[in-house]
Amino acid sequence: MPLDTTPQTDPFALAQALSGAHLIDGQFAAAASGKSFDVINPATGAVIGQAAEGDTADVERAVSAARRAQTDWARMPARQRGKLVAACGARLNEHVEELGRLVALETGKALRTESRVEASVLADMFVFFGGLGSELKGESVPFNPDMMTVTVREPVGVVGVIIPWNVPLLLMAMKIAPALVAGNTVVVKSAEEAPLTVLRVCQIMNEILPAGVFNMLSGFGPECGAPLVHHASVGKVSFTGSVETGRIVARAAADRLIPATLELGGKSPMIIMDDADLDRAVDGAVAGMRFTRQGQSCTASSRIYVHDSIHDVFVERLRARVDAMVMGDPLDEATDIGTIISSQQREKVEGFIEAGRASGATAIPCSALPSDPALAKGLFLRPVIFTDIAADAPPAREEVFGPVACVFRFSDYDAVIEAANDSEFGLAASIWTRDLKTAMDATRRLEAGFVQVNQNLVVQPNLSYGGVKASGLGKEASLESMLEHFTHKKTIIFNMT
Repeated sequence: MPLDTTPQTDPFALAQALSGAHLIDGQFAAAASGKSFDVINPATGAVIGQAAEGDTADVERAVSAARRAQTDWARMPARQRGKLVAACGARLNEHVEELGRLVALETGKALRTESRVEASVLADMFVFFGGLGSELKGESVPFNPDMMTVTVREPVGVVGVIIPWNVPLLLMAMKIAPALVAGNTVVVKSAEEAPLTVLRVCQIMNEILPAGVFNMLSGFGPECGAPLVHHASVGKVSFTGSVETGRIVARAAADRLIPATLELGGKSPMIIMDDADLDRAVDGAVAGMRFTRQGQSCTASSRIYVHDSIHDVFVERLRARVDAMVMGDPLDEATDIGTIISSQQREKVEGFIEAGRASGATAIPCSALPSDPALAKGLFLRPVIFTDIAADAPPAREEVFGPVACVFRFSDYDAVIEAANDSEFGLAASIWTRDLKTAMDATRRLEAGFVQVNQNLVVQPNLSYGGVKASGLGKEASLESMLEHFTHKKTIIFNMT
């Protein structure tokens, strides 16, 4: 295993050097079973490395290390913990290019448009939360003038974190940065499709943090994730993934009566009024659909409602914009769009596209598959824009998690708000208009946890993020998330009479 954390330039060599290990108690460690599994480059189908295949024994080792470290970590002054977490962010900022290239290699996300940006936000998230150590404040309660009554914030203990593959660095940082500053220790179970960059981050941070404070396991859900959620010493679970798995995690947490934060699926609506800046709205649809990420985003604006008077010109401009995007090698600076993460995911998305066609919708394929023979086995997929699609067609109702956008006509404002809310999900939404009254009304009525006007920004530090309905429980990326989800409040009464 590499002991040197000098930024590396060759992601292929780094992937090999990181192969076959967890990071437990500050040290690289092979799986207790000795098993490992292949990590695949989705752009070529080639094996780029191996990941340790964790199981119950590995979870026991990692949680035990975290539990041992937690006492001293919690006793450390909060501002000092914050300084260490901020130092991790500063160190990770030195590795942005390295981490961006490595995550592009194992996820297939384009380096220029996606992976380098994610690595930058990763570092920023640690710096942001590192500055919030002094905000772990209690209160003075006017209970009785003859008594002193105060509250204090205390950590929940060991936090089990399970992250997905689509933005593994950002989603991990949103969870572990506030957990660490609040005085908890963490055990992260990475996504089996994208374990290596997360492992590298853990290695870099373990040069700064005390041993056992941040531990990382790789493996599959039933064998590694489930034992982590069920472990008796885990006091909190934070999970991002599918609704189906989220319900399993929630039931396990409920059985143990421990808190769980769940960031689950989405089917985000984007409403474009007739007075909207059309060019800006087209840019927003390209960004909001996360076409550069092959639509593999829970906040993807996959339901686009366009006023009838501008519908046709909007569709044509959107088609032209996506058509012009270059699909190719994720590590090539000229590439706009990378790959789907796995063959199983591509087959699932293709199934949704076929279902949309079978429903009678008009399918508009965009962009072009790469012509490079070296990419012939890559998991590339042309984005599809559906028009004239029924609201109950599978691509319009279900989370596709692929580059599939459904564009609907509307003429009645109240009806389109009702249509936008007609979903089991409620993660994100946006309204595009020049009219302030319409914007204010829509933000009030849209049933989503993250609503934007005339923009489709991705998650950023200090923006409270989380959904309603089937999109999850709890908020992330803000001071609120650190206080409410990674501490509990203790009431103390002094009666010295």
